[in-house]
Amino acid sequence: MRSLESLDFSVNKLSGSIPESMSYLTFLSHLNLSFNNFSGIIPSSTQLQSFDPSSYNGNHLYGLPLPKKHSANVAIHNGGGRNDNGFEMEWFYFGMLFGFGMGFWSVFAPVVINR
Repeated sequence: MRSLESLDFSVNKLSGSIPESMSYLTFLSHLNLSFNNFSGIIPSSTQLQSFDPSSYNGNHLYGLPLPKKHSANVAIHNGGGRNDNGFEMEWFYFGMLFGFGMGFWSVFAPVVINR
């Protein structure tokens, strides 16, 4: 297993910390751990710190190669279009409903009035 070259665990609902033993995968040239629920520091090894920061998106991780603010690494990824902040989504749907109503009545109001 140490000669593994590619590893993609993205969007698998995995949690916990990244095992220190992953730093022993020296042949690894592609890694994608994005959009799981990993937390903690990325193990300090040249191997794991050499991957693109996007490989760690959507987790609660910090350490190199990520920017110093690890909270910015937590990205929202949910296929249903839901947002954790329901207030913003309520306004979005309210705006959609209002726009539909205005469009509907701007077409049919003249028809009803001119009868």
